[in-house]
Amino acid sequence: MRADYLSLGGALAFVEQHGDEGAPPVLCLHTAGQSGVQWRHVAPALAARGYRVVVPDLPGHGRSEPAPGGPVTDLGTYADWCLALVDRLGLERPAVVGCSIGGKIALDVAVRASDRLAAVVAMAADAHTGGRPSVRGLRRELSDVAAPSRTDRTYLGTLAVVGRDVPRERAELIATMHRREDPAVSTSDLLGWATHDLRDALPGITCPAHLVVGDDDLWLDVARVRAAAASVPGARCTVLAGIGHYPMEEVADFDAVLDGWLTELTAVTA
Repeated sequence: MRADYLSLGGALAFVEQHGDEGAPPVLCLHTAGQSGVQWRHVAPALAARGYRVVVPDLPGHGRSEPAPGGPVTDLGTYADWCLALVDRLGLERPAVVGCSIGGKIALDVAVRASDRLAAVVAMAADAHTGGRPSVRGLRRELSDVAAPSRTDRTYLGTLAVVGRDVPRERAELIATMHRREDPAVSTSDLLGWATHDLRDALPGITCPAHLVVGDDDLWLDVARVRAAAASVPGARCTVLAGIGHYPMEEVADFDAVLDGWLTELTAVTA
Protein backbone atom coordinates (compact mmCIF):
# COMPACT_ATOMS: atom_id res chain seq x y z
CA MET A 1 0.00 0.00 0.00
CA ARG A 2 1.07 3.55 -0.73
CA ALA A 3 -0.58 6.53 0.91
CA ASP A 4 -0.19 10.15 -0.16
CA TYR A 5 -1.51 13.59 0.66
CA LEU A 6 -2.46 15.25 -2.63
CA SER A 7 -3.39 18.89 -3.11
CA LEU A 8 -6.86 18.73 -4.64
CA GLY A 9 -9.68 21.25 -4.70
CA GLY A 10 -7.82 23.69 -2.49
CA ALA A 11 -7.09 21.24 0.34
CA LEU A 12 -4.99 18.16 1.06
CA ALA A 13 -6.65 14.83 0.28
CA PHE A 14 -5.55 11.53 1.79
CA VAL A 15 -5.44 8.80 -0.87
CA GLU A 16 -4.45 5.15 -0.52
CA GLN A 17 -3.29 3.10 -3.50
CA HIS A 18 -2.89 -0.66 -3.62
CA GLY A 19 -1.42 -2.78 -6.40
CA ASP A 20 0.56 -2.20 -9.58
CA GLU A 21 0.16 1.20 -11.29
CA GLY A 22 -0.19 -0.58 -14.64
CA ALA A 23 -3.14 -2.70 -13.48
CA PRO A 24 -6.78 -1.86 -14.27
CA PRO A 25 -7.75 0.98 -11.90
CA VAL A 26 -10.68 0.82 -9.48
CA LEU A 27 -11.76 3.90 -7.52
CA CYS A 28 -13.50 2.91 -4.27
CA LEU A 29 -15.75 5.42 -2.48
CA HIS A 30 -16.93 5.30 1.13
CA THR A 31 -20.26 6.07 2.78
CA ALA A 32 -21.59 9.20 4.52
CA GLY A 33 -19.33 10.53 7.27
CA GLN A 34 -16.92 7.64 6.94
CA SER A 35 -13.54 7.19 5.23
CA GLY A 36 -11.52 4.81 3.11
CA VAL A 37 -11.01 2.64 6.19
CA GLN A 38 -14.26 0.92 5.16
CA TRP A 39 -12.26 -0.69 2.32
CA ARG A 40 -9.34 -1.81 4.53
CA HIS A 41 -10.01 -5.53 4.03
CA VAL A 42 -11.20 -5.35 0.42
CA ALA A 43 -8.56 -3.06 -1.12
CA PRO A 44 -5.41 -5.19 -0.58
CA ALA A 45 -7.27 -8.39 -1.46
CA LEU A 46 -8.65 -6.80 -4.65
CA ALA A 47 -5.16 -5.57 -5.54
CA ALA A 48 -3.90 -9.14 -5.15
CA ARG A 49 -6.44 -10.09 -7.82
CA GLY A 50 -4.74 -7.79 -10.31
CA TYR A 51 -6.25 -4.33 -9.85
CA ARG A 52 -4.86 -0.91 -9.01
CA VAL A 53 -7.15 0.07 -6.14
CA VAL A 54 -7.48 3.76 -5.26
CA VAL A 55 -9.22 4.60 -1.98
CA PRO A 56 -9.60 8.29 -1.12
CA ASP A 57 -11.00 9.98 1.95
CA LEU A 58 -13.50 12.50 0.58
CA PRO A 59 -13.01 16.16 1.66
CA GLY A 60 -13.62 16.56 5.39
CA HIS A 61 -13.55 12.80 5.97
CA GLY A 62 -10.94 10.60 7.62
CA ARG A 63 -7.49 12.07 7.12
CA SER A 64 -8.42 14.52 4.35
CA GLU A 65 -8.58 18.22 5.15
CA PRO A 66 -11.99 19.91 5.28
CA ALA A 67 -13.47 21.20 2.06
CA PRO A 68 -12.54 24.91 1.75
CA GLY A 69 -16.21 25.96 1.85
CA GLY A 70 -17.11 23.76 4.81
CA PRO A 71 -19.07 20.45 4.88
CA VAL A 72 -20.42 19.49 1.47
CA THR A 73 -24.18 19.15 0.95
CA ASP A 74 -24.17 18.56 -2.83
CA LEU A 75 -23.03 15.12 -3.97
CA GLY A 76 -22.28 16.60 -7.37
CA THR A 77 -19.41 18.49 -5.72
CA TYR A 78 -17.93 15.15 -4.67
CA ALA A 79 -18.41 13.79 -8.22
CA ASP A 80 -16.39 16.67 -9.64
CA TRP A 81 -13.75 16.09 -6.96
CA CYS A 82 -13.51 12.41 -7.93
CA LEU A 83 -13.00 13.30 -11.58
CA ALA A 84 -10.26 15.74 -10.55
CA LEU A 85 -8.63 12.90 -8.60
CA VAL A 86 -8.84 10.63 -11.66
CA ASP A 87 -7.05 13.33 -13.66
CA ARG A 88 -4.47 13.95 -10.95
CA LEU A 89 -3.54 10.25 -10.77
CA GLY A 90 -3.73 9.72 -14.52
CA LEU A 91 -6.21 6.87 -14.18
CA GLU A 92 -7.20 5.52 -17.60
CA ARG A 93 -10.75 4.19 -17.82
CA PRO A 94 -11.18 3.36 -14.12
CA ALA A 95 -14.07 1.42 -12.70
CA VAL A 96 -15.83 3.45 -9.99
CA VAL A 97 -17.32 1.56 -7.05
CA GLY A 98 -19.16 3.24 -4.21
CA CYS A 99 -21.60 2.58 -1.39
CA SER A 100 -24.45 4.77 -0.06
CA ILE A 101 -23.46 8.37 -0.88
CA GLY A 102 -20.45 6.77 -2.55
CA GLY A 103 -22.82 4.79 -4.76
CA LYS A 104 -24.75 7.91 -5.73
CA ILE A 105 -21.48 9.74 -6.36
CA ALA A 106 -20.35 6.85 -8.57
CA LEU A 107 -23.57 7.15 -10.59
CA ASP A 108 -23.07 10.92 -10.84
CA VAL A 109 -19.50 10.41 -12.09
CA ALA A 110 -20.89 8.05 -14.73
CA VAL A 111 -23.50 10.65 -15.74
CA ARG A 112 -20.76 13.23 -16.19
CA ALA A 113 -18.05 11.08 -17.77
CA SER A 114 -19.26 7.65 -18.93
CA ASP A 115 -16.83 7.76 -21.84
CA ARG A 116 -13.93 7.88 -19.38
CA LEU A 117 -15.02 4.89 -17.29
CA ALA A 118 -14.67 1.13 -17.69
CA ALA A 119 -17.67 0.47 -15.45
CA VAL A 120 -19.62 1.68 -12.44
CA VAL A 121 -20.85 -0.34 -9.45
CA ALA A 122 -23.29 1.60 -7.27
CA MET A 123 -24.16 -0.12 -4.00
CA ALA A 124 -26.90 0.99 -1.60
CA ALA A 125 -27.91 3.80 -3.95
CA ASP A 126 -30.87 4.79 -6.08
CA ALA A 127 -31.69 7.77 -8.30
CA HIS A 128 -33.63 9.76 -5.67
CA THR A 129 -34.53 8.93 -2.10
CA GLY A 130 -37.98 10.50 -2.22
CA GLY A 131 -37.22 12.83 0.67
CA ARG A 132 -35.86 10.18 3.03
CA PRO A 133 -34.43 11.05 5.49
CA SER A 134 -36.22 14.30 6.23
CA VAL A 135 -34.27 17.30 4.97
CA ARG A 136 -35.92 19.46 7.62
CA GLY A 137 -34.89 17.02 10.33
CA LEU A 138 -31.31 16.86 9.07
CA ARG A 139 -31.00 20.64 9.03
CA ARG A 140 -32.32 20.77 12.58
CA GLU A 141 -29.79 18.10 13.57
CA LEU A 142 -26.92 20.22 12.26
CA SER A 143 -27.54 22.53 15.23
CA ASP A 144 -27.48 19.58 17.63
CA VAL A 145 -24.43 17.65 16.46
CA ALA A 146 -22.54 18.16 19.73
CA ALA A 147 -25.10 16.29 21.83
CA PRO A 148 -23.41 13.58 23.93
CA SER A 149 -25.79 10.94 22.55
CA ARG A 150 -24.79 11.58 18.92
CA THR A 151 -22.11 8.87 18.76
CA ASP A 152 -24.47 6.40 20.42
CA ARG A 153 -27.10 7.19 17.79
CA THR A 154 -24.51 6.53 15.08
CA TYR A 155 -23.56 3.20 16.67
CA LEU A 156 -27.14 2.00 17.13
CA GLY A 157 -28.26 3.36 13.77
CA THR A 158 -25.46 1.48 12.01
CA LEU A 159 -26.37 -1.75 13.77
CA ALA A 160 -29.96 -1.27 12.61
CA VAL A 161 -29.02 -1.24 8.92
CA VAL A 162 -26.54 -4.14 8.95
CA GLY A 163 -28.05 -7.27 7.41
CA ARG A 164 -29.48 -10.18 9.36
CA ASP A 165 -26.92 -12.65 7.96
CA VAL A 166 -23.93 -10.69 9.29
CA PRO A 167 -22.37 -12.29 12.41
CA ARG A 168 -22.99 -10.22 15.54
CA GLU A 169 -19.29 -9.67 16.23
CA ARG A 170 -18.73 -8.35 12.70
CA ALA A 171 -21.81 -6.10 12.91
CA GLU A 172 -20.61 -4.61 16.21
CA LEU A 173 -17.16 -3.93 14.73
CA ILE A 174 -18.73 -2.12 11.77
CA ALA A 175 -20.84 0.02 14.12
CA THR A 176 -17.90 0.75 16.42
CA MET A 177 -15.76 1.93 13.50
CA HIS A 178 -18.58 4.09 12.17
CA ARG A 179 -19.06 6.05 15.40
CA ARG A 180 -15.75 7.83 14.71
CA GLU A 181 -17.39 10.12 12.15
CA ASP A 182 -17.66 13.92 12.34
CA PRO A 183 -21.39 14.59 12.93
CA ALA A 184 -21.38 17.88 11.01
CA VAL A 185 -19.83 16.19 7.98
CA SER A 186 -22.02 13.08 8.08
CA THR A 187 -25.23 15.10 8.49
CA SER A 188 -24.21 17.32 5.57
CA ASP A 189 -23.52 14.17 3.54
CA LEU A 190 -27.02 12.94 4.31
CA LEU A 191 -28.48 16.26 3.21
CA GLY A 192 -26.71 15.64 -0.08
CA TRP A 193 -28.08 12.09 -0.16
CA ALA A 194 -31.66 13.23 0.49
CA THR A 195 -31.64 16.01 -2.11
CA HIS A 196 -29.56 14.47 -4.91
CA ASP A 197 -31.74 13.62 -7.90
CA LEU A 198 -30.39 11.68 -10.90
CA ARG A 199 -33.71 10.39 -12.25
CA ASP A 200 -33.57 12.38 -15.47
CA ALA A 201 -29.82 11.86 -15.93
CA LEU A 202 -29.47 8.06 -15.53
CA PRO A 203 -30.51 7.23 -19.13
CA GLY A 204 -27.41 9.12 -20.27
CA ILE A 205 -25.02 6.64 -18.64
CA THR A 206 -23.30 4.68 -21.41
CA CYS A 207 -20.64 2.70 -19.52
CA PRO A 208 -21.50 -0.76 -18.10
CA ALA A 209 -23.35 -0.32 -14.81
CA HIS A 210 -24.39 -2.53 -11.92
CA LEU A 211 -26.63 -1.41 -9.05
CA VAL A 212 -26.57 -3.45 -5.85
CA VAL A 213 -28.83 -3.36 -2.79
CA GLY A 214 -29.17 -5.53 0.31
CA ASP A 215 -32.67 -6.72 1.11
CA ASP A 216 -32.09 -5.79 4.77
CA ASP A 217 -31.14 -2.20 3.91
CA LEU A 218 -33.56 -0.03 5.88
CA TRP A 219 -32.34 3.10 4.11
CA LEU A 220 -33.52 1.97 0.69
CA ASP A 221 -36.54 0.62 -1.12
CA VAL A 222 -35.44 -2.29 -3.32
CA ALA A 223 -38.07 -1.30 -5.88
CA ARG A 224 -36.51 2.16 -6.22
CA VAL A 225 -33.09 0.61 -6.83
CA ARG A 226 -34.53 -1.73 -9.46
CA ALA A 227 -36.23 1.26 -11.11
CA ALA A 228 -32.97 3.21 -11.13
CA ALA A 229 -31.17 0.27 -12.75
CA ALA A 230 -33.92 -0.02 -15.34
CA SER A 231 -33.28 3.63 -16.27
CA VAL A 232 -29.66 2.93 -17.20
CA PRO A 233 -29.27 1.25 -20.60
CA GLY A 234 -28.11 -2.34 -20.13
CA ALA A 235 -27.56 -2.02 -16.37
CA ARG A 236 -27.72 -4.99 -14.02
CA CYS A 237 -29.33 -5.04 -10.58
CA THR A 238 -28.43 -7.44 -7.79
CA VAL A 239 -30.32 -7.86 -4.49
CA LEU A 240 -28.16 -9.35 -1.75
CA ALA A 241 -30.11 -11.58 0.65
CA GLY A 242 -29.46 -10.98 4.34
CA ILE A 243 -27.22 -7.97 3.69
CA GLY A 244 -27.85 -4.39 4.74
CA HIS A 245 -26.40 -1.00 3.83
CA TYR A 246 -22.67 -1.80 3.79
CA PRO A 247 -21.94 -4.74 1.44
CA MET A 248 -18.15 -4.22 1.33
CA GLU A 249 -18.06 -4.47 5.13
CA GLU A 250 -20.78 -7.07 5.64
CA VAL A 251 -20.04 -9.63 2.90
CA ALA A 252 -17.23 -12.06 3.67
CA ASP A 253 -14.58 -12.24 0.90
CA PHE A 254 -16.19 -9.27 -0.82
CA ASP A 255 -13.11 -8.84 -3.02
CA ALA A 256 -14.05 -12.05 -4.84
CA VAL A 257 -17.64 -10.86 -5.30
CA LEU A 258 -16.54 -7.47 -6.62
CA ASP A 259 -13.95 -9.07 -8.90
CA GLY A 260 -16.73 -11.17 -10.41
CA TRP A 261 -18.93 -8.13 -11.01
CA LEU A 262 -16.09 -6.12 -12.56
CA THR A 263 -15.05 -9.02 -14.78
CA GLU A 264 -18.60 -9.37 -16.10
CA LEU A 265 -19.01 -5.63 -16.63
CA THR A 266 -15.71 -5.07 -18.41
CA ALA A 267 -16.30 -8.11 -20.63
CA VAL A 268 -19.19 -6.15 -22.15
CA THR A 269 -16.78 -3.63 -23.67
CA ALA A 270 -13.78 -5.93 -24.21
